Amino acid sequence: MTSEPEQQMGVGTPDAFQRLWTPHRMAYIQGENKPSGAGDGCPFCSIPAKSDEDGLIIKRGELVYGVLNLYPYTGGHTMVVPYRHVADYTELTDAETAELAELTKQAMTALRSASGAHGFNVGMNQGTVAGAGIAAHLHQHIVPRWGGDTNFLPVIGHTKVLPQLLADTRKILAEAWPAPTSPSGD
Repeated sequence: MTSEPEQQMGVGTPDAFQRLWTPHRMAYIQGENKPSGAGDGCPFCSIPAKSDEDGLIIKRGELVYGVLNLYPYTGGHTMVVPYRHVADYTELTDAETAELAELTKQAMTALRSASGAHGFNVGMNQGTVAGAGIAAHLHQHIVPRWGGDTNFLPVIGHTKVLPQLLADTRKILAEAWPAPTSPSGD
């Protein structure tokens, strides 16, 4: 409980909640290293040059790749990203669109296999006003969900509990990633 003098010094107001401090997230909140364009250190452009382990890459395709979100909403939060620096979905080529869709399906299959996901939130935020954290480079989110995964902690405490290190999640999903299917479905 905060004492009266601490309250007066602006340290805090007692509200019966314990605090889980995550100072490492300040870099994300403050937009540290947030790019504005391809020449501005775009992380989605630089990730493919890293090893799969260092870049948290789960799957490399010809035109797009699957990668874990560094700031996940849930464990296994994956993104499918075109290699080409493009901001808008309508700017993708037909081949990029097809491979983005195929890797999204594969990510869902891998997440079901590796974690028993009950459902998914799948989508992309187009533009800063729509919530895109990195609007300059298109990326599709695949967020696995489980019954009861949204409890008091993220809703009231604004805190997410991730049960596994990202490196461990990347390894498990990479191993669970399905083999590509042929275009004819054979």
